[in-house]
Amino acid sequence: MFALSSLRRQRAALAFIFVTAVLDIVAMGIVIPVLPGLIEDFVGSNARAGIINGVFVALWAAMQFVCSPIIGSLSDQYGRRPVILISCAGLSIDYVLMALAPDLWWLALGRIIAGITSSSFTTIYAYMADITEPEKRARAYGLIGAAFSGGFVLGPVLGGFLGEFGPRVPFWAAAGLSGVAFLYGLFVLPESLPPEKRMKFGWARANPVGALILLRRHTELSGLAVVNFLLYFAHHVFSAVFVLYAALRYGWGPAEVGLLLALVGVLDMLAQGVLVGPVVKRFGDRATMVFGLFGGTVGIALMGWAPTGLWFIFAMLPNALWGLAMPTLQSLMTRRVGEDEQGQLQGANMSVASIAGVASPLFFGWIYSISAGEGAVVPHPGLAFFLAAAVLLLAALIGWAVGRRAEREENVAV
Repeated sequence: MFALSSLRRQRAALAFIFVTAVLDIVAMGIVIPVLPGLIEDFVGSNARAGIINGVFVALWAAMQFVCSPIIGSLSDQYGRRPVILISCAGLSIDYVLMALAPDLWWLALGRIIAGITSSSFTTIYAYMADITEPEKRARAYGLIGAAFSGGFVLGPVLGGFLGEFGPRVPFWAAAGLSGVAFLYGLFVLPESLPPEKRMKFGWARANPVGALILLRRHTELSGLAVVNFLLYFAHHVFSAVFVLYAALRYGWGPAEVGLLLALVGVLDMLAQGVLVGPVVKRFGDRATMVFGLFGGTVGIALMGWAPTGLWFIFAMLPNALWGLAMPTLQSLMTRRVGEDEQGQLQGANMSVASIAGVASPLFFGWIYSISAGEGAVVPHPGLAFFLAAAVLLLAALIGWAVGRRAEREENVAV
């Protein structure tokens, strides 16, 4: 009877965090189709908007770099639930600010606040580590990845539709959804970290540099952190240039971009929510991670080459295999630390992702500015996608080497 009750509580907690994640991501996804266009309205140039959008993404990531380990460590001491609730409330207020933004400076402030409040994604992953056994975490992270993907299915479609009524309308809708997520969590979301498993907050662990020290404790953990960095670096080509690239090369507006991003979300949801479990069971975490990275490499390279919108859509199929990499990478890393350090680990992971998020949008925004439009230094707007594919290929090779080294160490230990 006790085991059955515990199982029911675990399933309920999983359902609650799944819904909370979906609501948060829908709110974020709504603004994706319209934010670059709003920036372009302010600056009056597609190529210049690429640089500014890259700067905005970098600002968001810089705030995550600073705040993620702090928030992760706070959740280790005070629990996951209050951190998630504060984040949802903060995001709601932030979207109102961006809806009212009269100029780029207001938008920049909005991106800074969004970077701080969305740092609680580290807490969502720590929450999952709290309620699942180590051998089941790849599937659990796959479900959270599917929740994120589901949010990106609904969000961009809704944002593209609402964007037809005005570029600021989606921001009001995002504010409302974040408010709903806050209320849902306030009344439904249970705490996952019992008091006896909590760790006292300390600045030595909570500052970004201190958090990153955790990643040096094991050779495999350090190598996987490099893979994590490269994965996020490549992924930010979409947040930095995709909307502008799609408008320039294929003539797609907010509605078309929203539908395409929804299709990306559906494919990613299938990869993380359906494929991860059986593939990991058959081949293991490491092989699944490497296979996913190779699939993403092929897909993103094809996106940069695609001469028509139809070819770009076809390229999304191999690119969807990328969804196999993140949950297995997370699973491999969580096995290397104790229960009381899961929040710190996720904070360190988010710091690594944030470093990539600062450098990558600036890099890809600059690459797009010199490869798109009239007078381009390198006249091919898909150049940023080719370079992202090269980065992802490097991640796959490093992941393969790290996994092979780890297997040898485990065999020696046995």
